[in-house]
Amino acid sequence: MSYQKVKFPKDSLFLVTGGAGFIGSNLCEAILNLGYKVRCLDDLSTGKQSNVDLFIDNPNYEFIKGDIKDLDTCMKACEGVDYVLNQAAWGSVPRSIEMPLFYSLNNIQGTLNMLEAARQKGVKKFVYASSSSVYGDEPNLPKKEGREGNLLSPYAVSKRCDEEWAKQYTKHYGLDTYGMRYFNVFGRRQDPNGAYAAVIPKFIKLLLNGEKCRINGDGKQSRDFTYIENVIEANLKACLSPSSAAGQAYNIAYGGREYLIDIYYGLTKSLGIDREPEFGPDRAGDIKHSNADISKAKEFLGYNPDWSFERGIEAAIEWYKENL
Repeated sequence: MSYQKVKFPKDSLFLVTGGAGFIGSNLCEAILNLGYKVRCLDDLSTGKQSNVDLFIDNPNYEFIKGDIKDLDTCMKACEGVDYVLNQAAWGSVPRSIEMPLFYSLNNIQGTLNMLEAARQKGVKKFVYASSSSVYGDEPNLPKKEGREGNLLSPYAVSKRCDEEWAKQYTKHYGLDTYGMRYFNVFGRRQDPNGAYAAVIPKFIKLLLNGEKCRINGDGKQSRDFTYIENVIEANLKACLSPSSAAGQAYNIAYGGREYLIDIYYGLTKSLGIDREPEFGPDRAGDIKHSNADISKAKEFLGYNPDWSFERGIEAAIEWYKENL
């Protein structure tokens, strides 16, 4: 894994917000494995206590139960921190349509609180989670930074606002900010439960439990599914990137394109299960196709993902077999 070669000053302290969640807990684990200190901030609204318990006995790990909507909490969490990896947010396009005010408070005001706290506490680098949803209805593939369309959901609006606020903090206050436009991240510890669960873990769980999988739409929608190891690499390399690369957002993906129906049948084959899916209506706010141009992240961040979809899905299946 290429990120295992990254080097930071010996006593570096990372703050991972949303560190009890899927992406956040994997970042905490990777940083601890590299020998650096991690402070995790999470209110456990969507994150899991079990993802905190994994590391709580590690002397380099500290957990703060707190909410990024509270500026004082953000200020305390940023005390003495070198690098912020801001993953705290509520995901899900359909849920954001049901809860627009909450998404504004949590995803926009929460990120703004973290930016302000990082600025005041002298943080070196501020890396934050954005999303491929910012491309909206822009039809061209691959998706390329600077070529965005009309936004299709409150979730997408919240992520685009985060990018704009981060640019302002780089421009006016000299805070090095780097936006990670994640494309359909999957992998170990991604929650398979609930109405808003991501499709890959949800399919795996349903298939293993002998239940029927429901596909929204015709299954011919495509996504640039991205294994968690690539996301870890991107975050850590952003922390080492020059200030000339700051104030921008970057596509973080593998650069591939997988069709949902092909993923479904690939999973049934891998699991040795013969079961047809159900089909339902398209989900409101969803885009039909997504595929990333990752050349900008390669050039400016040194990002070089080495986990293909095939390699990642094999690892994910094995993890869920052992942990479900």
